[in-house]
Amino acid sequence: MQGFPAQGNVFIEQNNYLWDMSATVDLSIIVPVHNEQDNLAPLVDRLHAVVSAMGLSYEILFVNDGSQDDSLNRIRGLANTHETVRYLDLSRNFGHQIAVSAGLDHCRGGAAVIIDADLQDPPEVISELWAKYRSGYPVVYAKRKTRKGEGVMKKWTAKLFYRLLRRITHIDIPLDTGDFRIIDRKVIDVLKRMPEQNKFLRGQISWVGFKQTFVEYDRAERHSGRTSYTYRKMVRFAIDGITAFSEAPLRLIAYLGFIVSGIAFLLIIYSLVSYFFLDNYVRGWASQMISMLFIGGIQLIGIGIIGEYVARIGANARQRPLYVVAEDNLELEKETDHGA
Repeated sequence: MQGFPAQGNVFIEQNNYLWDMSATVDLSIIVPVHNEQDNLAPLVDRLHAVVSAMGLSYEILFVNDGSQDDSLNRIRGLANTHETVRYLDLSRNFGHQIAVSAGLDHCRGGAAVIIDADLQDPPEVISELWAKYRSGYPVVYAKRKTRKGEGVMKKWTAKLFYRLLRRITHIDIPLDTGDFRIIDRKVIDVLKRMPEQNKFLRGQISWVGFKQTFVEYDRAERHSGRTSYTYRKMVRFAIDGITAFSEAPLRLIAYLGFIVSGIAFLLIIYSLVSYFFLDNYVRGWASQMISMLFIGGIQLIGIGIIGEYVARIGANARQRPLYVVAEDNLELEKETDHGA
């Protein structure tokens, strides 16, 4: 099991899954980082204040996802001055969802909180997540009541996407939520056995099941810097979510095929009637070109949708690692654990 101390682990096999029973801290806080240099120190201070007041043993696991600013040096400095800070430096930018997956692979907690580094998700909500978690819910997600500092277009497209995804998928993905949540170790262990290349973690967590609930909160403005989550990345993220948990686009192609075939059949009848019974028939009429372009456009859309699914099958068949770690301080932490 990757990411745990090499000695003293106890595993129980149940339903073909290995549950780790030797978590070395109560809570892991997983923080994916991409160009967040000015947010890291305030984040650690607030996390330390919140979790220390809860009386828990914990770790803050930063995953540097190919940052181009000074984020890695800031993380190294925090690791040198805070014994609770651990980090992974990925060899390049692999994407937010894979960075979180890397953190889940290497965290040591009996439970894990996923939180972004920009301080839009207040660390103070962790105490509420923990209280609900301790009441018997293996998954507790944070549901946004308001979203400050975000444009109308982003809010509207996000709202539309999650409602569309909920309608076309066979699993219950919570509305108005991100990745900010707490999950139990048994959920983490199942996620580690789901090696899809195109990750959509909030969907995977819903797919895993178990009892789930939520706490509501007001999402704050970004503390510093600019988001690197462009509309292009949002579209790609949406495609990953839809193709990972729904076959509706493929069914839509079939429906469109029947509709287009019906329209084409009607056009054939109209062409025959015009040729034999009407005087306004002109060879090479414009409608022929329109119908050809229409059918060709539907075919291209269908090929594109099928291509998205085939590309994901190919990516998983190649079995490349999800990420590559260039640097970490995990071995040092293990030596410290064994020497204690």
